[in-house]
Amino acid sequence: MPDMRSSPDDVVAALAERSYLADRGLGTVLYLALTLGKPLLLEGEAGVGKTELAKVTAAALGTRLIRLQCYEGIDVSHALYDWSYAKQMLYIRTLEATGHAADGDVLHELFGPQFLERRPLLDAIDNDDAVPPVLLIDEIDRADDEFEAFLLELLSDFQVTIPEIGTITAKRRPVVFLTSNRTRELHEALKRRCLYHWVSHPELEREIEIVRSRVPGVPERLAAEAARFVHQLRTIDLAKVPGIAETIDWTQALMALGQEELEAGVVDATLGSVLKYHEDLDRVRDADLARLVAGAKATL
Repeated sequence: MPDMRSSPDDVVAALAERSYLADRGLGTVLYLALTLGKPLLLEGEAGVGKTELAKVTAAALGTRLIRLQCYEGIDVSHALYDWSYAKQMLYIRTLEATGHAADGDVLHELFGPQFLERRPLLDAIDNDDAVPPVLLIDEIDRADDEFEAFLLELLSDFQVTIPEIGTITAKRRPVVFLTSNRTRELHEALKRRCLYHWVSHPELEREIEIVRSRVPGVPERLAAEAARFVHQLRTIDLAKVPGIAETIDWTQALMALGQEELEAGVVDATLGSVLKYHEDLDRVRDADLARLVAGAKATL
């Protein structure tokens, strides 16, 4: 089995064994992230495989994946830690019942490690895993500026500060992925702390290979026609361009219907597996769906 820390080629091979077909550019930057211990920032359209890369990397390294899904308004209590109010109250009542509630160290004890609820970031930093975990900070562009600034200490020194306890520094650094769909620009200070890679839509032949790899048993003709059809969709002015994830989902849907090649009627009925906006469905139908299907089939 290829060792991902040996060379870029071994990274590509290890990913391929798990049906993730990466090009050499992506393999090289992931190898450098693993070797240098640097976070890897992946930007690109939704559905091009950014999140999946973190999942597959964790599987290839034989370690767990810790995922922090970002959203507007996320804060420290959701990302780093919180205090267990229920446990603290139970502890206070126990002390009251035993007559120890007046002891001077009670307040200090209430904010000790035993009452700390670990969230994803703390779990990743303060780990005792034999193989350091993979930390996925997903869709960082959805978080606000304050949370992005909070991440700077973590990504610089792999440490976090909890006022009641002190600074916790990682004994072994986790492998860190950040993903962004580029709904907004990230700050330069965050980018400087990361290696960067833009994940684009794959070339047609590679997308056909990916579909064959990710959809076991898919007829060769169906894989090629589905990929060609989606590539044609990406030339239309759509609100949301379909990614490779949609190509895979659609191919699985077509297989579930027993299709071995594209047919205009079935394509029309299953477009919701590829396009997620009503306006996009109308645009594709207005662009002459039968012509697009014929175009996907004619090149074979």
